[in-house]
Amino acid sequence: MPGIEQVADTAHRAGRADMTMAQPNSEAPARPVGVGEGRSGTPVPNAGHGPGWSKVPQVTAVFWGVKVLTTGMGETASDYLGRTLGPIPAGSLGLAGLVALLILQFRTTRYRPWIYWSAIVMVSVFGTMAADVVHVIAGVPYTVSVLAFSAGLAAILTAWYVSEGTLSIHSIRTRRREAFYWATVLATFALGTAVGDLTAGTLRWGYLPSGILFAALIAVPALSGRFLGLNAVAAFWWAYVLTRPLGASFADWMGVSTSRGGLGWGTGPVTLALIVPIVLLVAYLAISHKDTPAERQATGTAS
Repeated sequence: MPGIEQVADTAHRAGRADMTMAQPNSEAPARPVGVGEGRSGTPVPNAGHGPGWSKVPQVTAVFWGVKVLTTGMGETASDYLGRTLGPIPAGSLGLAGLVALLILQFRTTRYRPWIYWSAIVMVSVFGTMAADVVHVIAGVPYTVSVLAFSAGLAAILTAWYVSEGTLSIHSIRTRRREAFYWATVLATFALGTAVGDLTAGTLRWGYLPSGILFAALIAVPALSGRFLGLNAVAAFWWAYVLTRPLGASFADWMGVSTSRGGLGWGTGPVTLALIVPIVLLVAYLAISHKDTPAERQATGTAS
């Protein structure tokens, strides 16, 4: 993925320096155990998480790799379940899985790779279902849903920033910030799904050309952050949105029939094929602690 290592490195440095959209250095890079962070950066008792560790991983190249794989797997898994079980049973199953994994994620006191990435997988599956329901069942054109999801994402980010004074993912140490984070993640998946379907279907560019387009576009935030001074937090969320149509476009290309411009491998087999590298990479992260938040590594509590 061109240029993503620069985004990872830039976002990591931004998290340690606590850059924000308009309020740099508003937070310390690490907090004592049992302490959260207020809007002004003043330590406050952490009523949500106990220890107050960061609840999300470090942004590394592996982070982006797993993220793209989960978006592709979520796309094909959603299509497979929808066709096999029907839209309503599949949607109910997806929602139940999402709620169960988010409950686990919120109840854990620190970042745990298996729980976090399982939640991301379910967000991917249900986010795809939500976008498809809006189009297929409600009959809303993808152009309208893209605008609606964009407005929803902007509203969530605005509320997050107004409430917390930062959009940095390195500050997810309170329950309220975690709620904002996961609402944003869900919105990015729904938006990315609609954008990918818009280019591949409505605009009739096809899945492979759409995938190539998004692979090129995802390099823009990395290059903009490196050479044009784009804020690292803005670059991160820009790239995060684009990972969804990137992974979904290539997964659709592999799964759909040749008559629709795909390879015809089938959504079920493609889903299973994508699950394997996801499991292997998450196992690697769980064992190596490569994406463990820095403050836990510093205190020797990476396990």
